[in-house]
Amino acid sequence: MEVKKKQKWNMRRNWPLHILILPAVIVALFFQYAPMGGLIMAFQDYKPWLGFFQSEWIGFEHFQTIIQTDHAKQVIWNTLVISVLKLIFGLIVPIAIALLLNEVYHTVYKRTVQTVIYLPYFLSWVILGGILLDLLSPEGGLFNQFLGIFGIEPIFFLGDNTWFVPTVVVTDLWKETGFNTIVFLAAITAVNPNLYEAAHIDGANKWKQTLYITLPAMMPIIIVVGTLSLGNILNAGFDQIFNLYNPLVYETGDIIDTYVYRRALIDGDFSFGTAVGLFKSVISFFLIVLGYRLAYKYANWRIF
Repeated sequence: MEVKKKQKWNMRRNWPLHILILPAVIVALFFQYAPMGGLIMAFQDYKPWLGFFQSEWIGFEHFQTIIQTDHAKQVIWNTLVISVLKLIFGLIVPIAIALLLNEVYHTVYKRTVQTVIYLPYFLSWVILGGILLDLLSPEGGLFNQFLGIFGIEPIFFLGDNTWFVPTVVVTDLWKETGFNTIVFLAAITAVNPNLYEAAHIDGANKWKQTLYITLPAMMPIIIVVGTLSLGNILNAGFDQIFNLYNPLVYETGDIIDTYVYRRALIDGDFSFGTAVGLFKSVISFFLIVLGYRLAYKYANWRIF
């Protein structure tokens, strides 16, 4: 009884805060939860002129198609490959840069490098896509002109299945590394300086200090960032892929989100596009839960 009374008292005391958040709740309900009623299309042969109630009910036929169709399997594989590569290098590269910047004692130089690395994070993939199309063009692109100095033939980075995935991963690192670098730098600054002094007295060089002090101290945040990224393992980056890919690289560059976009919005197959999206969302949900549980277990970090 005391707990219930306390909760009611808190509600009354904090009612201005509840009123303040009410518009955001209404927007979320209207634009995020209400459209979930459309998920029924995943189990129908949906026809817009028939609507939800008169379209033919076909059960799990679309989901069987996802599992059995070779192209759908290839799309899922492409998504996993690109996502895993982004996840791995998206941890290794920022950690390495953070460790290197931590050893720079010239403040102006250090902050300049941080700013330069961080700047692409604020640019959208629409802008970066146009820049990369010009830079990587096989005909007059700046990067291919540079390769020509060494006698290397022009490479069609965005039109060759061999080069497209590495190009996507590298350009994603170029854009996203700055943010994660700052996160890991913040973790490094929390390390007790006395540990480094004690290690120096014991004869430990910089490499050993990094290996036995800095990295173990960073491990909780590394685990948190890595495990929380599991929830996005099926999000290979629609904005990036959509602005960079073309029919020549569908074999290796077509991911779940771009596949859904073409099938549902371009081809008008709303039911199949909804089924693929629902398939992805269900798997992502379990991966997010797994990521949070792993973060809590190995990094003592908890959100629920």
